[in-house]
Amino acid sequence: MTMNMNDIERALRELRLSGVRATLDTRILQAQAAQQPFLETFSLILQDELDRRRSRLSERRYQKSGLDERATLHDFDWRFNPTVPRQACFELHTLKFIAEGVNPMIIGKPGTGKSHIAKALAYQATLQGYDVRYVEADSTFAQFSLASPHEQGKRLKDLLEPDLLVLDDIFLARRITDASAELLQTVVHRRYKLRRSIVVTSNRVVQDWGKYLGDNTMSTTILDRLMHRSALLEFEGKSYRMKEAAAKITLAT
Repeated sequence: MTMNMNDIERALRELRLSGVRATLDTRILQAQAAQQPFLETFSLILQDELDRRRSRLSERRYQKSGLDERATLHDFDWRFNPTVPRQACFELHTLKFIAEGVNPMIIGKPGTGKSHIAKALAYQATLQGYDVRYVEADSTFAQFSLASPHEQGKRLKDLLEPDLLVLDDIFLARRITDASAELLQTVVHRRYKLRRSIVVTSNRVVQDWGKYLGDNTMSTTILDRLMHRSALLEFEGKSYRMKEAAAKITLAT
C-alpha cells in the first residue's frame, strides 16, 4: 500500500524518526529539482536522522556534565597572558590523555584562566562522546560531608563512573575537613585503578597540599596516584578577572 504524506508523517512519529520528519519536505524538493538518484536522496535522509540523534546525545551529555558554560580554547584570550602554556593546552584538547588515563594538573595564580581551560577540555570531551562530570571541588566535598550515608554513596558513584572528572579550584579554602580529605583520597585512588582521568585546577602549589590535607600519609597517597600519570601545567601572569573588572569600571565612568 502506498502511503500519502500524512501516512508517512504518522509513521515517522511512531518510529520516532524526528530527524527525518524535520527535513523530509526539503529533501523531497531537493531530489525533484536535482533529479537525484534514490540512494543518494535516501542516504541524505538517513544522515539527517543520525545528525539529529547525535546532537541530542551531545546535548544530554552536556546537561549531565555539570558544566555552566560551553567554554572553548578558541574564545580564550591567549594574547593577554602569553606565558600560559598554549601548546600544552591544545595537546590536551586532543583528549588523548583520557584514553591514556593521564591527569592534567593546572596550577597557578587566581584569574589566570585555569578554570576556563579545564571547562574547555570537559566540553570538548562531551562533544566527543565522553561521559564527563565537572564539580567545584571544595563545595562538593563540603556537601558530601553533610549528606546521609545513602546520598554519599550516590555522590561517590557520580564522581567515580564518568570517563572524565574535573575537580575545579581544589583547596580554594585552603584546609579541608578530614571527611573531605578521605573522599578525595578515595576518588583519586579508585579512579587511578580504573585509569580514569581527573583534571585538577588549584591556586595552591602542589608542594603545599600536605598542609591543606593535614595528613602526610594521605597527601603522599593522593599525590603519588595523581602525579604517576600526569601532565602538569603552570599558569602565571595577569588576572583576567582584574582585566574584566577594570573594563567594566572604564565603561561605567
